[in-house]
Amino acid sequence: MCGICGEIRRAGSSPSVAAVAAMSERLVPRGPDGSGMLAQGNVAFGHRRLKIIDLSDKAAQPMADPDLGLTVVFNGCIYNYPELRKELQSKGYRFFSHGDTEVVLKAYHAWGEKFVDRLYGMFAVVLWERDSGRIVFARDRLGIKPLYYTETPDGTLRFASTLPALVAAGGVDTSIDPVALHCYMTFHAVVPAPFTILKGVRKVPPATIMTVEPDGSRRQHTYWEQRFEQQPGDRNRSDKEWQQLVLDGLRRAVKRRMVSDVPVGVLLSGGLDSSLIVGLLAEQGQQHLNTFSIGFETVGEEKGDEFQYSDIIAEHFGTKHHRIFIDSARALPAIRDVIGAMAEPMMSHDAIGFYLLSQEVAKHVKVVQSGQGADEVFAGYHWYPPLMQSTDALGDYARVFFDRDFDEYRQVVGPHLATRDHARTIVAEHFGHAGAERVIDKALRIDTNMMLVDDPVKRVDNMTMAWGLEARVPFLDHELVELAGRVPAELKVRDGGKYVLKEGARAVIPAAVIDRPKGYFPVPALKYLRGPYLDLVRDVLESKQAHDRGLFRPEYTRTLLRDPEKHITPLRGSKLWQMASLELWLQIQGL
Repeated sequence: MCGICGEIRRAGSSPSVAAVAAMSERLVPRGPDGSGMLAQGNVAFGHRRLKIIDLSDKAAQPMADPDLGLTVVFNGCIYNYPELRKELQSKGYRFFSHGDTEVVLKAYHAWGEKFVDRLYGMFAVVLWERDSGRIVFARDRLGIKPLYYTETPDGTLRFASTLPALVAAGGVDTSIDPVALHCYMTFHAVVPAPFTILKGVRKVPPATIMTVEPDGSRRQHTYWEQRFEQQPGDRNRSDKEWQQLVLDGLRRAVKRRMVSDVPVGVLLSGGLDSSLIVGLLAEQGQQHLNTFSIGFETVGEEKGDEFQYSDIIAEHFGTKHHRIFIDSARALPAIRDVIGAMAEPMMSHDAIGFYLLSQEVAKHVKVVQSGQGADEVFAGYHWYPPLMQSTDALGDYARVFFDRDFDEYRQVVGPHLATRDHARTIVAEHFGHAGAERVIDKALRIDTNMMLVDDPVKRVDNMTMAWGLEARVPFLDHELVELAGRVPAELKVRDGGKYVLKEGARAVIPAAVIDRPKGYFPVPALKYLRGPYLDLVRDVLESKQAHDRGLFRPEYTRTLLRDPEKHITPLRGSKLWQMASLELWLQIQGL
């Protein structure tokens, strides 16, 4: 796990080492254990290292293999690298390190662009072919690891693990992208690839390889997709058989994510998903496992912690449990740091929770497993059951998920920013793809492959990596996701959602955690803006910077400021915090 960056110039031009150094400096939190830079020909790569696998300097990056004519920078973890290493050795490849980075490099040499098909894990990879001058970008199937890029007017291509790192190098068009703005304000802050909030920055989509030739021409293709189609024999499976298949799939995913040369802990929220991860690790013989839970103050009737449930799991499995309580006196001053740690603006209230939790967790371990993704993959959210009988995929999905309709959006921003209903168009296009015929399956697929990527997964990556902490997400093991697509929707949405997962979990964890009411990662102070939190939001949205930027209509802002608790999105988020998060992010980035 780490941060990567680089610059590729047109043939005959030398890259700017200063620009790469500026990007690398912004990536220090992602890789506090070491740094490296390599400049050759028209290419310069930079790397910040977090030592997880092969702690020696032999695994340092950028990694070059002169015999093969390849150089790579790589962010992520390949869980099956030991098996791939053996296969490559049988083909005659010789290794000088013991980590997964060299396996990625030699896998590309052995199998070309099809190397991604063999990788089990999370990754953002950039490879340079010395002799051809070709550059290959690759991102993992579920977009767990980020990969941003920008092109300057002179044709220079830069890439980095975060958007702010690219801005630090200069030369970026920092004007607001109207498509991204509409998605942010409508699609619950989800800005799908290739868009970002800035016109001049794009991101490689998940499950995509992008190849850039020496003349600047590029091509890209999608190498994996989730399909909601059953295989022969699936229709005759019993509920119990499906439960066992799912549990076995998760068991493999959890085991894969234990590959590490340092200890691995678990973020234990007290919900089904993280509790099941702990249970399966204990089942596999893990002892003295470090588990971590966080809680906040209660606001009104909304409880700010779920310690009662995480305590059950910690006691049942004998983990070394860490309860972390955050009072408002600590949370409020951290907000600017949280927003500053975002690669892109986000509105979710629990970003501060993950940020402060990661700060404490990083004092004990460098790697954790997290339950992120289970609700999207196994239908745990409240908006799924109503879609089971839907005959209007786009209309019904937009009604339960979108923060506002297009008429309201036109009240939020100026007419020059509200020219088209971009979010609705993007969702309609995604729903039109083959491989998911039922409305519920279309919703599950877009939530797993788009919403999850650019909201929960990005949030966890950004907040954990802000403290040099690697988060692994077994529910996004691509084989498990493929299996989930085969499970009949009825077995996922039944009894409030995640039925097949809940029933399978009964063989592993206490029923009290399975049958509890569904919870979220609660941060009530950012949902119900009061006191100093409301003052902060007012200061941000009424600042001279916000006025000069002119993103939001003043009358709309004043309406929300008068009664912020009245204006809550269908997904239970604060519309006022959504606006303030974006404006504050832009201010912190100096934009």
